[in-house]
Amino acid sequence: MSIFGILLIVLVIASAGFVLGRFKVLRNVGGNIRELHSLPSYYGQNVFLKSAAPAFGLLAIWLIAQPVIIERSVSTMIPPSEIPEGSTMSLVMSEIIRTAEGVRNAVAAGAMPREMTEDGRIDIAGFTQRLKDAGQIATSDMTQMEIRATQRYNELYWIGGSFMTAFTIAFALFGLIWGLLESKPMFRARIAVEKGILILLIAAASLAIVTTLGIVLSLVFNTIEFFRLYPAFDFFLGLSWAPSFSGRGGASELGIAPLLWGTFYISFVALLVAVPIGLYSAIYLSEYAPPSVRSISKPLLEVLAGIPTIVYGLFALLTVGPLLVDVFGSGGILGVDWQDGGRSVATAGIVMGIMLIPFVSSLSDDIINAVPQAMRDGSYALGATKSETIRRVILPAALPGIVGAILLAASRAIGETMIVVLGAGAAARLDLNPFEAMTTVTAKIVSQLTGDSDFTSPEALVAFALGITLFVLTLGLNVFALYIVRKYREQYE
Repeated sequence: MSIFGILLIVLVIASAGFVLGRFKVLRNVGGNIRELHSLPSYYGQNVFLKSAAPAFGLLAIWLIAQPVIIERSVSTMIPPSEIPEGSTMSLVMSEIIRTAEGVRNAVAAGAMPREMTEDGRIDIAGFTQRLKDAGQIATSDMTQMEIRATQRYNELYWIGGSFMTAFTIAFALFGLIWGLLESKPMFRARIAVEKGILILLIAAASLAIVTTLGIVLSLVFNTIEFFRLYPAFDFFLGLSWAPSFSGRGGASELGIAPLLWGTFYISFVALLVAVPIGLYSAIYLSEYAPPSVRSISKPLLEVLAGIPTIVYGLFALLTVGPLLVDVFGSGGILGVDWQDGGRSVATAGIVMGIMLIPFVSSLSDDIINAVPQAMRDGSYALGATKSETIRRVILPAALPGIVGAILLAASRAIGETMIVVLGAGAAARLDLNPFEAMTTVTAKIVSQLTGDSDFTSPEALVAFALGITLFVLTLGLNVFALYIVRKYREQYE
């Protein structure tokens, strides 16, 4: 049964429990709610929570644990002698899992296997070849051991799915019975419901931490596999990025330096555009603009933050790039030959800076408004003008918070992808010329994981090493920005 079907059944059981719990407690007191400890709805909510929460919790844990258990069980079927030279057990299992998922997806889509063995099993070799010919999976070149492991993986997956359905529904029914047995007039249903909701709120608050941990672990494990196939020294200190996709990374140069240079260079140009415009607009909206102008200008400025980045990328490709060519290209207005094509660091940086203006402006505006009015009044009482008050009182007081806003905008710029892909090009180079095409870490992560490349090769696994490097950089910037903002609050509040 599908996950949606299981969820629907549990919700039906829990909803029935709400109605039955409320009805039971009202029947016990003859409809006189004054004899109840809590309102009747709380008794129904108690049954609902006891039916739904344990079932959903079991379902979530099962979905997380089942793939790990199945993978460990199947990995025991593959002896070390069957692992190809230059590969690892994790890489072989990744290929088996991908093929097994392709088979399941094809079966779910109606591509029922015609290739059956005498004992009724699917002939994985013939079936995967047919799926590869239809373009539904990437590869069918598997050893007999891997074919049997794929067959076993799907068998365990389907068995686990059946047990998951049965146990989840059983938990829901058990919770229903438990809640109905508690539905007595003097049961403190309101307190029980509030405790249950508190637990759910704590679980929801912990979800962000668990999600972050899962992202980090997925990056770390695949990065470790990459560094087993490619030297870490060459990755971090290499000055050339030239993946060859010619097999096991032997002829590839995967140095991250050109990608980091492009990332920081484009982000620097973007901040050169966003910081002055965003800061000056924040000063105007906070200190000079009348309320009628502020009520219109600030929402219009923040509309820029809601525009999809793909639209910014198209704007860079179709408008800003050709405009820069008309100005700085051969035969342009300035008569120089600096930019040949529309894609360049300047193109992506300018458009990315426009995208970052709302981030800098909105955060700086909030920080400037947080400066106590008494500091402004004191400056005016000493005879300072408005501009002098802004330069010598307000901006120095708000400077730590403004720096934090700029660092947060910088981390946003470092993680941008679509504007870079469409506006900056795909060339990985170390160059100071802002009119040359370059690329960033995020753009290469996308390019390395698209297409029909072998997922077990260093050229594909390098995307995870790039991802964890970018994660560490942006995390460091965010932590530093939050530290500055916190220091500002301790100093001025």
